[in-house]
Amino acid sequence: MNQLLPTYRAPPWLAGIWNRRLLGVALAVGIAALAGVLVSVIVPRGPTTQAQALLVLAGGALVGALAGLVMRSRWALLLAPLVHIAALELARPQLLGPTAGAIRLDNTYGILAFVLGRGLYGLVAVIPMILGAYLGTVLARELSGSSPRSGMAVWRWVLPALATLLLAALAIGFALPASTPPILGADGKSLPGSIAELTTVRLGGHDQTIMIRGYSADKPVLLYLNGGPGMSGLPFTRVVLDDLSHDFVIVDWDQRGTGKSYAALDPTATLTLDQAINDTIELTNYLRQRFDEPKIYVVGESWGSILGVLAVQRQPELFYAFIGSGQMVNVRETDRRFYQDVLDLAARNGDTQLAAQMRAYGQPPYADIPYANIFAMEQYESLYQPYTPSQAYMDLGNAAGIGPYGVLASEYNLVEKFNVLRGLIDTFTVLYPQLQEVDFRRDVPRLDTPVYILDGTAELAARRDLTQEWFGALEAPTKRMFTLDNAAHSVAFEQFAQFGTIMRETVLPETYEGR
Repeated sequence: MNQLLPTYRAPPWLAGIWNRRLLGVALAVGIAALAGVLVSVIVPRGPTTQAQALLVLAGGALVGALAGLVMRSRWALLLAPLVHIAALELARPQLLGPTAGAIRLDNTYGILAFVLGRGLYGLVAVIPMILGAYLGTVLARELSGSSPRSGMAVWRWVLPALATLLLAALAIGFALPASTPPILGADGKSLPGSIAELTTVRLGGHDQTIMIRGYSADKPVLLYLNGGPGMSGLPFTRVVLDDLSHDFVIVDWDQRGTGKSYAALDPTATLTLDQAINDTIELTNYLRQRFDEPKIYVVGESWGSILGVLAVQRQPELFYAFIGSGQMVNVRETDRRFYQDVLDLAARNGDTQLAAQMRAYGQPPYADIPYANIFAMEQYESLYQPYTPSQAYMDLGNAAGIGPYGVLASEYNLVEKFNVLRGLIDTFTVLYPQLQEVDFRRDVPRLDTPVYILDGTAELAARRDLTQEWFGALEAPTKRMFTLDNAAHSVAFEQFAQFGTIMRETVLPETYEGR
């Protein structure tokens, strides 16, 4: 039986490498190091798109296989990844954002940033490199005739087959596409005339993704701007605003550096507030042209409310109305009020550790971005007065199955599931400092577009008081504030049914010019 097993012989050049063991080690080190340098130049943040992930995975497996082949030793499984990672980290340029910047393991979010950045790279490149190195050593032993020919001969093929299957499983996992579910009619089939798609648009010289959903493509267009900066909300918009998409074509945009558009983050020097406003206007014009509408509606949530107001201020003729939810007015003043509120909370509870940590971070604007901001935000739940969002909202969330931050939703492929959180951490770090000088009370005394504000009674005073102050002095053709109970910062979602009623029964009749 053993005589039936195939035998191979190595070519002379490879046998020569094996006869000089140090040469094999040097070649393996050189291959792994060169690959690390190339990655640091081509994809310094690691893979940010599906195509990049598949290329890096294949490259990692190839590097490992070559290292295992020339070394003919299972030490290649350890040496190749270690050298590769060291070369990558040493050659990587300085990047803004915790997931690719300096490693911080002194707090939970530093560890999360490490997992999202280096951890993803380990999954995409290092594991395939280890598997490739194993397969390379197996091939080397076959070619050298040192593989067992009896006894353990079965394992001669089983273990390599398992390693190959694992590589294939990783590749398939990263290759699975993203999609948004179709809008269905009563017959369970895709509704004629509806629209449900993920598409890429070129904004400010960068590819960015939008999701478009509507029961009829002939309805007015509503652009939803998510919070953050850096938040992707595609699945939340799909789930929570489904009823409203009977009356509007709803467009949710993964802004540059966010979610499905995370690959557009660099160069961070051009990711500015002014560019974000220009991108919003460029997207607005794209939607106007595509849907043959003279104007569109824009809804801004938190950071999106800043972006929406500034876009409307710059080109009011493009918009039927601006609708603010979780409206922001002055980021620096809000953060300073939050800072004092957290210190007061610590004093009331006798929490000296909390007070010491806040004072260690210092008064806003925080120097330790985003870690100080995240720590402060963790205290917000303790500052909210008790309130209960609508039962329908909670039922939708429980039934949707989209997971925390929507990462389990079909709208994201495997790399993009990481990008949802990478974008939130890294893009926040880039853009948030640029918002410190924004103050609508000073800079936006007038808007030449109708303005509607959703005011949650449970919103924190550090935000709500400034919104009411600005809105009270604001001049606009029409302005209305709707105060909704059992809602805080995410009013449009938490009370989505009332939001839908406001849009259908007030905003549309007062503003839409129709066709």
